[in-house]
Amino acid sequence: MEFEQIYKIYWDRIFRLCMGFVNDYDIAQDLAQETFIIVWQKLDTFRNESAIGTWIFRIASNNCLRQIEREKRFPKSDLPIHLSEEKQQSMEPQIQFLYKCIAELPETDRIIISLELEEVKQAEIAKIVGLSEANVRVKIHRIKEKLTQKFKENGKQ
Repeated sequence: MEFEQIYKIYWDRIFRLCMGFVNDYDIAQDLAQETFIIVWQKLDTFRNESAIGTWIFRIASNNCLRQIEREKRFPKSDLPIHLSEEKQQSMEPQIQFLYKCIAELPETDRIIISLELEEVKQAEIAKIVGLSEANVRVKIHRIKEKLTQKFKENGKQ
């Protein structure tokens, strides 16, 4: 598969995955771009041992985790992150709230639910995060329950 084709197929999904991690439009854009730079640089080393999507999601997840580690070492101010007016208006309030809730989850849960929302097969998610498929199914169920509870508590069914 050629890079342009991969980019077209996966850009939106990778961007949404990154948004689930960082809940910041601009940082998510940067992380998605970095992911595709890595994909472009390493495409010739891809050995088809897994689906190309699994490989790309793994790169994106690792990239996001590195970003989170950097933020832990160099914390930003405690001021809340606001999307610009234009970007914020283009996202429905429920979606904004969902990203906020996902960003508050532990790292592994963030990866799992973000991949689940991108309709990545649970077997692929298990490979990406290094858990059994059964464990991934249980985690997805629990994460969805947590998110549903947060929506109920905030009156956003």
